[in-house]
Amino acid sequence: MLWNFRLSRWILALAVCACVAAPAFAKHAPDPGFKSMDGQSHKLSALRGQVVVVNFWATWCGPCQEELPRLAQMAASYEGKPVKFVTISIDAPKDQPKIPGVLQRLKVPADSWVGGNTDMLADFGLGNIVPGTAVLDERGEVVARIMGEAREQDVRTAVDWLLGGKTGPAPAAVTKRY
Repeated sequence: MLWNFRLSRWILALAVCACVAAPAFAKHAPDPGFKSMDGQSHKLSALRGQVVVVNFWATWCGPCQEELPRLAQMAASYEGKPVKFVTISIDAPKDQPKIPGVLQRLKVPADSWVGGNTDMLADFGLGNIVPGTAVLDERGEVVARIMGEAREQDVRTAVDWLLGGKTGPAPAAVTKRY
């Protein structure tokens, strides 16, 4: 009986240590299909092999419109490096014709995919409010999530950590900005 009690405590301690040691934020990103504004199909899995910054936004979202130009500037600063920035609109189909005008007004040169929704935000661990940003490693694992309007440092810390071979302290798994 004493042996079983000690063994049980040892197994419990081992299980707790394993849970603590495993990165709780490393989760394989969902891979639903999206469309570009010209109707071409896209999947995040096609971007494996590089760091991917996925941003969910909407034309009616004020913080999104503050954030998109910032993300576009960051994307330009990583030009020539294995980093891809992807914006995915959660606008309803009836509102999708507004997307090109919003991107042009904000001087955001990046294409935006459509077909996102609040369920996908939740699947990425971003809650259900836009904006939401996830940073994926080269294998498609979510290593950082920013719920709300991402600050430049939130994104750069995760991207630079990945580009630097994951040396130094890991980025925050979840950052809430709302």
